[in-house]
Amino acid sequence: MQRILAIAWLTWKAALRFKLFLVIAALLILAVVGLPLVIKDDGTAQGFTQIILTYTLSAITTLLGLSTLWLACGTLARDIEECQIQVVATKPIARWQIWVGKWLGIVSLNAALLAISGACVFGLLQWRATKLPVAEQKNLREQILVSRGSAKEPVNPADIETVTEQVFQERLKSSPVEKVDENEVKKMIREQVKAESQLVPPSYQRTWRIDLGSAKNYLHGKPLQLRVKFNSAQKSASGTFTAIWLMGVEGTPQFRQSVPMSLEPDKFHEFEIPPDLFDANGLLTITFVNQNPTALLFPLEDGMEVLYPEGSFGLNFARGLGIIFCWMALLAALGLAAASLLSFPVATFFALAMLLVVFSSGTLAESVASGSVAAGNEEKGLSGHSVADVVLIPAFKGVLTVVSLVRNFSPIDALSSGRCITWGELGLAFAQIVLLLGGIFAAAGIILFNRRELATAQGTQ
Repeated sequence: MQRILAIAWLTWKAALRFKLFLVIAALLILAVVGLPLVIKDDGTAQGFTQIILTYTLSAITTLLGLSTLWLACGTLARDIEECQIQVVATKPIARWQIWVGKWLGIVSLNAALLAISGACVFGLLQWRATKLPVAEQKNLREQILVSRGSAKEPVNPADIETVTEQVFQERLKSSPVEKVDENEVKKMIREQVKAESQLVPPSYQRTWRIDLGSAKNYLHGKPLQLRVKFNSAQKSASGTFTAIWLMGVEGTPQFRQSVPMSLEPDKFHEFEIPPDLFDANGLLTITFVNQNPTALLFPLEDGMEVLYPEGSFGLNFARGLGIIFCWMALLAALGLAAASLLSFPVATFFALAMLLVVFSSGTLAESVASGSVAAGNEEKGLSGHSVADVVLIPAFKGVLTVVSLVRNFSPIDALSSGRCITWGELGLAFAQIVLLLGGIFAAAGIILFNRRELATAQGTQ
C-alpha cells in the first residue's frame, strides 16, 4: 500500500506542478458563481433551483469529466512516451501498483475538486434562497431543499406485452402482416394498449391506488405532495383544464375532495395532500374526475406520483455528489486503460469516442426498438431492414445493457426536484459503476500495461 500511495502522491505533485489542480478548481468555482449571475431565473423556486443545481452541477460534471479523461490519458501515456516510467519501473514496485497508484491519485484529486465545488454550490444555494420572496422560500423548502421519497401505482410491463400479443394474433387472422413489419405493428398495438390505461374520457374518472409501503409508519400527521402531469389532444380556450381530485377512502374520515383546479397540460403540477388519508395498510387512493369536454391522458411513467418527506437535503446532496464521484472514478479507469496501450492523442480520442457512444444511447435505443438500423418509410410508418441488422441490433442491445449500468442514475435530476437519493442507490451505483465497469477497465488496463514493452527507444531518428 505504501508503494501505491507513493505513486498517488507523485500524480498529485504532477497535477500541482503543471497547475492543473489550480486551473480546474478555478474553472469549477467560476462555473458555480458565474452561471447564476449570467443566467437569470424567473423568480420561482423551480427556476431558481434549475439555475443553481441543474446548470452548475452539469457544468461541474462536464469539466471534471473532461479533465479526468485528459489527466488519466496523459499521466500514463506521457510517462511512457517521455521515458519517465522506466525510472519508476526499475524500482521494486509491480506494474499493477503503478497503475492503481495513478488511478488512486486521479480519484483523490477528483474527490478534492468535487468537495470544493460541491461546498460552493451548497453554500450559494442556501445564501440565494434567502433572497427569494417568502412564499417562494416556503415552496423551496417543501419541494426542493428536501429529500422526498416517491410512490407510484405499479405498472407491470408483462401484462401490457400479454395483451399486445393477444391483439396482434387476432389482427393476423383478419389481415396478415409481413414478417419484416411485425415489430412496427406490435409497437403500434403496444402504444394503443398503454393509451387505454392512461386515457380518461370526458365525464369519466380514473382511480390510482398507491402503496406507500413501510413509509406509512412515519408519515402520520405529515402532509404529502401529489405530482401529476397529463396531455390533451385538443386545446381549451383558456389553455387550462379543470381537475377535481378525490383523495382517501370514500365514506370514512380519511376522505377529501379538492376544489376545482385549472391545470395546464404537458406540465408537472405539485400540490399538497392533507395528512393521514391512507388506510391502515398504507394504501392511498387518488381519483381524478374529468369534467372537461375532451379526454385527458396521464402517462404511465410520470403521470401520477406521490412524494413524501424522507430526510434532509444536505445528506441527500452529499449522496448525489457521491454518484458523480463514481462517474469520475470510472472515467479515470477508462483513460488509464486506453493509455496503457495507446499513445496520448490516440488514447484521448478513444476515450472520447467511448463517451460519444454513451451520449448516443438514445439513437441506439430507437434502432433496437424498431428492430433495424435502416431508415424507415415514414409515410407508411414502417421501418426499413438490412442484412446488417443481424449483427448490429444484438451489438446495440449489448451496448445499451452496459450503458444502462451508468445512466440509470440521475443525481442532478433527483436533486433539482427534491427526490431522495437513497443509500441503497449510492451503494448500487458504486457496485455497478466503480466495482463492475471500473474493475473491467482496470483489469484490461493492468494486463495491457504489464505486457507493454517499456524499454523500446522513443522518438529516435
